[in-house]
Amino acid sequence: MSEEQLNRRKYPRYDAPICYRSASLFSARKPLVDISLGGIRIYSDDEFKIGKRLDIELILADDVVLTCTAKVVWQKSLPDGGAARYDTGLQFLDISSDHLTRLSEILENQDSTND
Repeated sequence: MSEEQLNRRKYPRYDAPICYRSASLFSARKPLVDISLGGIRIYSDDEFKIGKRLDIELILADDVVLTCTAKVVWQKSLPDGGAARYDTGLQFLDISSDHLTRLSEILENQDSTND
């Protein structure tokens, strides 16, 4: 990742023990690639249009569930045989202040992945 891309980030990224799933479907939980207070990066087999809004559940290590609405801000194809078909960036649009506070407390105890 270029120096310019790193400097564009408003929030540092973290590798945290948090999973996600679609809030609208009873789907299996999947690990995040990374997370910040501004959004998440996930691997997905689904192709999304940029700007698509998704209802997401973040499942914490203690099984507490935080709900939010996010939008797709970028998506890149991954090589065949990889973890998934796409590497996808989601920006939080709507997350309650209580959930954001809880997320902030968790991330304060994690190591940043901004390297």
